[in-house]
Amino acid sequence: MKFLIVGLGNPGNEYAHTRHNIGFDVVNAFVLKHKGQFQVSRLAYLAEIKWKGKTFICICPTTSMNLSGKAVKYWMDKEKLIPGEILVILDDISLPLNKLRLRPSGSDGGHNGLKSLQELIGTKDYPKLRFGIGNDYPKGFQSEYVLGKWKKEEEPLVKLKIEKAVETIETFATQGITTAMNKVNNQEFSL
Repeated sequence: MKFLIVGLGNPGNEYAHTRHNIGFDVVNAFVLKHKGQFQVSRLAYLAEIKWKGKTFICICPTTSMNLSGKAVKYWMDKEKLIPGEILVILDDISLPLNKLRLRPSGSDGGHNGLKSLQELIGTKDYPKLRFGIGNDYPKGFQSEYVLGKWKKEEEPLVKLKIEKAVETIETFATQGITTAMNKVNNQEFSL
């Protein structure tokens, strides 16, 4: 069994550890936990993890957020995977900071990375793990908010949720999406 684990974000140090790059941070944490290492590859940073009889092709696209679909399509085709075998991790302003939400399909919700992905793979029916980042910003400042760094007081909760997101990837791959959704979707994370 093989899976494509996709973290959405923007390449470049100026975007590192911003709210919009939480997908990169989660996939990086997963790769580190399983003692993998990223290398620069076609359209993405790539790491391959083997764990519990499963192979995880982990990518963080180097295409910029708005063109993420190019990298996902390339790696899906190369690895001969279907939409149900991918898991995309992304930030979501419509979810509060204390929530994670896993779904087997769903709209792009205005997220440019998902828009690109759905256009290029031709479906919205693929698993997504949404990492709530909240929407605590003044009207007209959404871009600055999502591209901004976490507040100091948010960091411990973000770290905990990254760990829970990594566990969710593992559960998704070993026990299936329904079990993973049941474990994570109704939880409110706090310290």
